[in-house]
Amino acid sequence: MPRYFRILIFAAFAGMFFACNPHKTSQIPVSDFFKIADKSTFRISPDGKYISYLKAYNKKENLFIKSLVDGKEQAATSFTDYPVRGDYFWTYNNQIVFFQDLIGDDVLKLYTLDVPSMSVKNILSQTKVRIALLNRNKQEPDVITIRMNKRDPANFDIYRLNIRTGGLTPYLVNPGNLTEWYPDADGKIRLVTSSDGVNKTILFRPKESAPFRPIIENNFKTSVRPIAFTGEKNNFYALSNVDRDKTALVEINAENGKETKIVYACTNADIQDVDYTRNKNRLELARWEAAKPQKHFLDQSIKNIYDKVSSQFKGNVVNIIDRDSAENKFIINIYTDKNPGEYYLYENTTGKLSKLGDINSSIKPEQLCTMQPVSFKASDGMVINGYLTLPKGSKTTDLPVVIMPHDGPFNQSFWWGYYPEVQFLTNRGYAVFQINFRGSTGYGKAFHNAGFKEVGGKIQQDITDGVHWLIRNKTADPKRIAIFGAGFGGFSALYGVSFHPQLYNCAIVQHSLINFFTYIKDAPPFYKPSVKMMYEMVGDPETDASQLRAISPVFHTDKIKAPLLIFQGAKDDRANISELNQFVRELQKQNGNENAKYFLKSNERTVFRSQDNRMEMYTQIEKFLDKNMRVNE
Repeated sequence: MPRYFRILIFAAFAGMFFACNPHKTSQIPVSDFFKIADKSTFRISPDGKYISYLKAYNKKENLFIKSLVDGKEQAATSFTDYPVRGDYFWTYNNQIVFFQDLIGDDVLKLYTLDVPSMSVKNILSQTKVRIALLNRNKQEPDVITIRMNKRDPANFDIYRLNIRTGGLTPYLVNPGNLTEWYPDADGKIRLVTSSDGVNKTILFRPKESAPFRPIIENNFKTSVRPIAFTGEKNNFYALSNVDRDKTALVEINAENGKETKIVYACTNADIQDVDYTRNKNRLELARWEAAKPQKHFLDQSIKNIYDKVSSQFKGNVVNIIDRDSAENKFIINIYTDKNPGEYYLYENTTGKLSKLGDINSSIKPEQLCTMQPVSFKASDGMVINGYLTLPKGSKTTDLPVVIMPHDGPFNQSFWWGYYPEVQFLTNRGYAVFQINFRGSTGYGKAFHNAGFKEVGGKIQQDITDGVHWLIRNKTADPKRIAIFGAGFGGFSALYGVSFHPQLYNCAIVQHSLINFFTYIKDAPPFYKPSVKMMYEMVGDPETDASQLRAISPVFHTDKIKAPLLIFQGAKDDRANISELNQFVRELQKQNGNENAKYFLKSNERTVFRSQDNRMEMYTQIEKFLDKNMRVNE
């Protein structure tokens, strides 16, 4: 047979094979999606001489330092038990302060790293205590301001910590109702927020020696979030939705709590974040989400930097994440829906842009799938937004679909960007639908409030309506639909297979909420200020007991027949492990161990941090979906 005809016949058979196997795309290994980042969490020293970042050492993230003077890189830590947490920071005297969470013993350690000598010192070690940075300042570079619930597990107090000596001095003792603190650049706190669980009050004092007095009071349906003082009189910037539907950036007079002007507002979305530099006491930009991330610039010099960098990365979201005190050297992060992210150093005086590293160099964007903003009308007419990511290939109908409701429900939404679990699933041939049901943030006050007292009601109906929408437009094969969620998303998954068993083949849940009664009763002490708000937004265990019982999965094991895959960390603050164990035993008793698989990891909190545990989890997810979603292939 002539060679030419042999090639034609081979090509024809190959075409037939791939046409009949639309999901047989090149599979990216699980490890490529869920490994520890190559390099992440870059920071720059205030003097602009060093770059710091986190990098894997023996499967744990450790702190590394690179000199910008001679280019030398070296490991600053070499922990093999638990990683360095990502919320580390530089002080103004070339010290780095960082945390290590020893999950097994519930011990939080705070260390300092003296960068010139590369010496590490443990300056604070606390058991069953939560600590967070509030402020660092130039006037006292050895002193940082932290919040800590050491004195009372239910209340955070404010302390001044000397990182040279380890000296800890109380600064503000919590009377029992303070929930947020807003330090000035010099560490002085003149604005705080108190809460009775339902109403939030902003209090102000003109100087440290004066008492705090209330200036603004709002209930849980409205919000004022201070950003920083303006530097003029006692005015401060804030994000507020008082007397408006969409949250706007405003200026407020701290003396009387009155709004003096609107700095910037968007008509179709909440302003969700603001870049403000304390170094120059300057607003730089406002951010919001409208299908994709958006920015409005409030400072021309910063806009010029963004324009220069963005011109080199068309189609990428560009963000400044850190800078030196002189504002000459900037750490830049870029990302897309297909690119986990890259870091660059930008030098303002020369315009030079140097790559620092990739978050995940194993991921090739051209192999991944496009995240499409979509919307549909719920059964009551409300417009619900979300994102649909289709697997590669020419086939766009009758696909196996994984429905993904988000956690929350009232403090979170899905945004456009890179989600490793989404790209992992689409690489395996599944479409993924991420739904921002009513109650989600970012869409205005009316949409957010529409979710109150609708857990198990219209929120769940939005998810069901989304599934029917996918079926009507023929995206989804109605016989191959799974639901996968974490936290409240896990509750939504269990609710779906309990009350809409005809819709779903199977469900995957991570650190799921299974019982609203114990979720509220067993809340850790430092969550207590949120409990009364939960009564208003979800339900009161006394007056709404029948409703909470009707929707809590723990009371409906008899309704759950679909295969389940459950993952849980044993050190999760919000989990009642004994109750979850009993819940799983009941499911396994009814449906068999293979239909209710359970993975409880001893040294994990809410989210699995161990690379080995993450690999096992997603390997199990792949096998589980392959078994339960390939019925028509």
